[in-house]
Amino acid sequence: SGLEVQAGAMETAESEMSIIPNGKHCEDMTMPVKMLPEDDQKHTIDLIVGNLVCTFSPRRFEDAEGNLAESEEFLPSTEGKKPTRFTDFDGKTSFGMSVFNLGNAIMGSGILGLAYAMANTGIVLFLFLLTGVAALSSYSIHLLLKSSGVVGIRAYEQLGFKAFGTPGKLAAGIAITLQNIGAMSSYLYIVKYEFPLVIQAFLKSSTSSEEWYVNGNYLVILVSVCVILPLALMKQLGYLGYTSGFSLSCMVFFLIVVIYKKFQIPCPFYDYKHNATEVFNTSTSLDHSSGYLNGHSQETVEHDCSPRMFTLNSQTAYTIPILAFAFVCHPEVLPIYTELRNPSKRKMQRVSNISIAVMYTMYFLAALFGYLTFYGNVEAELLHTYSRIDPYDTLILCVRLAVLTAVTLTVPIVLFPVRRAIQQMLFPNKTFNWLRHVIIAVCLLTLINMLVIFAPNILGIFGIIGATSAPCLIFIFPAVFYIRIVPKDEEPMRSTPKILAACFAGLGVLFMIMSLSFIIIDWTTGSNSAGGGH
Repeated sequence: SGLEVQAGAMETAESEMSIIPNGKHCEDMTMPVKMLPEDDQKHTIDLIVGNLVCTFSPRRFEDAEGNLAESEEFLPSTEGKKPTRFTDFDGKTSFGMSVFNLGNAIMGSGILGLAYAMANTGIVLFLFLLTGVAALSSYSIHLLLKSSGVVGIRAYEQLGFKAFGTPGKLAAGIAITLQNIGAMSSYLYIVKYEFPLVIQAFLKSSTSSEEWYVNGNYLVILVSVCVILPLALMKQLGYLGYTSGFSLSCMVFFLIVVIYKKFQIPCPFYDYKHNATEVFNTSTSLDHSSGYLNGHSQETVEHDCSPRMFTLNSQTAYTIPILAFAFVCHPEVLPIYTELRNPSKRKMQRVSNISIAVMYTMYFLAALFGYLTFYGNVEAELLHTYSRIDPYDTLILCVRLAVLTAVTLTVPIVLFPVRRAIQQMLFPNKTFNWLRHVIIAVCLLTLINMLVIFAPNILGIFGIIGATSAPCLIFIFPAVFYIRIVPKDEEPMRSTPKILAACFAGLGVLFMIMSLSFIIIDWTTGSNSAGGGH
């Protein structure tokens, strides 16, 4: 009859909710298993597997929103042990989008200071240092991925918890929070001070204009509300792959212009501020009755227009921390790994290696052609040097706008790990909640805007924070977590991998001491020698 058919359909629908791969149901698995024929071994195995699937079904956990076990490629099953669960949803981000996101996390405003770094190290020494830092950054990511593979966790804070308990979790969470808040503040400082200048230059307006659209404080709030906040409210980091791709395109445009300007600007160049009425002349001929240009004698200028392979001066030591932190992306690695489609350690390592290789190439080309354009006259902020030639150069103004766009679109990428760290520290066992997701983002952006608007000297404090948290996140934490988490029966304490990890942690301590020393020297001498970092 029709009623019987309807009842049968309802039973079928209910059974499909609990069906498992071997054709049994979870309800069936709870029944006592009767005596089975000895030759029916396959059926016995099916029952055992079915019980395991039902026992560890995501519906049995409170945080059931996609908490799936890692694939066998990443976590081989072990007999007699409870399968390791990840506290994350199943990733859906493609390989290419993950590369864009990680590349955008790496690419910071520090690229503007690399030409200055090359001027104080020389081309060969700079290339050697940049190559070493890129290799160390890749190795550091390898340590993070290896540790996460052992325990089945793709959260930096939870790795700290597995290694050292609650103190390790808090140390990692606080370091990520301080480091990334400092980075976001530095990006918004660029918006605050550069955006009004770009608008004034485009409009050819006076620098003393009091219009609201040239007020840096208003512009920071406007950019935060209209651009950064909507992107920061995305549920998943993978959705930002498109904006990350556009951000990287802006930096590629910056690189192309730097290369182009190398062949347009003569050396020595005419300084706009010394003759503001004269339009910049691209002729390479020199006609100086006084024998001076930009305050240098003719002999000195000619010497400044030759590249140097090795340079050691008072500023050389300051450039090493700048290069050491040029590839800071470690707080973002595990969140990006979480959202990677069909994740595996090898696949995420490929994402990291490609991102680092692309940024390595862009860093070196930007530094090289920026240095070969201005040589010893290059400033700590490359775009300021171009402005000395012609502050109303339309192409350079477009580049400044592109850099502002890239920096702005990087802020949401950096905000995600901070929000995740706060949730791991304050709400470790809670499922995703839109209200909490939005409130944390709004509070973070409000705090950062207040710092940028009302505390103009806060960058010095964030310099100290960066000098301590960045070495921890890049060098020290990945190494010590690896040493503590990887079992001794797999890799003894005196094995080569753990010895290398210990040396890596020691290198991080060295970088921390160097960075803090240079900052303290700058403060005590009243100078501002150290260039900006990431």
